[in-house]
Amino acid sequence: MNRLIGLIALVAIVACTPKQKETPEEPSTLSGLKRSNFQSSLNGDSTDLFVLKNANGMEVTVTNYGGRIVSVMVPDKNGTLQDVVLGFDSIQGYTSVSNNLGATIGRYGNRIANGKIKVGGVEYQLPQNNYGHTLHGGPEGYDTKVFKAVQPDSQTVVLTYLSKDGEAGFPGNLDVKVTMNLTNDNAIDIQYEAETDKETVVNLTNHSYFNLSGNPGNTILDHLLTINADEYTPVDDTFMTTGKIDKVKGTPMDFTVATPIGQRIDDTTFVQLKNGKGYDHNWVLNTKGDISRVAATVVSPVTGIQLDVYTSEPGLQVYTGNFLDGSMTGKKGIVYNRRNAICLESQKYPDSPNKPGWPSPYLKPGEKYTSRCIYKFSVQ
Repeated sequence: MNRLIGLIALVAIVACTPKQKETPEEPSTLSGLKRSNFQSSLNGDSTDLFVLKNANGMEVTVTNYGGRIVSVMVPDKNGTLQDVVLGFDSIQGYTSVSNNLGATIGRYGNRIANGKIKVGGVEYQLPQNNYGHTLHGGPEGYDTKVFKAVQPDSQTVVLTYLSKDGEAGFPGNLDVKVTMNLTNDNAIDIQYEAETDKETVVNLTNHSYFNLSGNPGNTILDHLLTINADEYTPVDDTFMTTGKIDKVKGTPMDFTVATPIGQRIDDTTFVQLKNGKGYDHNWVLNTKGDISRVAATVVSPVTGIQLDVYTSEPGLQVYTGNFLDGSMTGKKGIVYNRRNAICLESQKYPDSPNKPGWPSPYLKPGEKYTSRCIYKFSVQ
């Protein structure tokens, strides 16, 4: 009898105990990302993930850590959304290993010979982080900085950063503004602005790693590449531009018609492919800063996804992921191996501060630096 009374009492207690509310699961982005995994504090600055969506259902995510594009979801030839850029699932992925995946690059994108520039008659020594040269602003370039971010609408994020005088050796306090807008014609329109209080050099770009197959476990060697350029700037075996401008005609650098990236990439009898370990070169664009003309086109024969690049800059660095080596594991646990992506970086020519006659990267007080790059997606 006592056991029965005890059982009745227990049932009564359970029945009267209020049920705890279940915590709703955090929604994911279309690319499977959790915003909370990007919300952190780095040296007192807050990081976050910003989601852009357009009327067509395309989605782009951006983190203010390094001003990085994290994911780009675009429809393939079957209407299935595919993520076409490399990246990580969390802020820790970006901070735990040195990388520039998707990053805003500055103060000077690409290489500066021996890390030396002369501005206003004064020589400045910059950190040397690549074969004795300065690459992408040095080891603590803008890819390692936390930008302030505001999202004025569902299709735009505005990133700002004050690069202080002397940062990475560069002169002048530089106010940087990067506006990323996802347009309704499936383009990421990136507009750069900068102003300085002291003469300096500026060359901002984006370092997204594209794989239009939707699976970054695949190489991009089957992607068809077209570059609207009859000339390029050759490099030595330290990847530094020699100062020459050569013709592409009759060489593996000729992409004036659509050509598989892998068709000639390992032809090391051509010294430029040997020096660059593949393609890692600046093309001198025929577009000459005309943003309405296509600078380059990449197409995946697997998905039919096409990427057209437009830029106000005179040059485009094409890099075929030659140094991806399997040491990084990205979104969805996919390992990034050699030539799993292609980068298309709008820019002044590499080492322009030390190459008289090349497009000038100099910015003076009272002037405004502007640059624009559009990555437009469609289906072939």
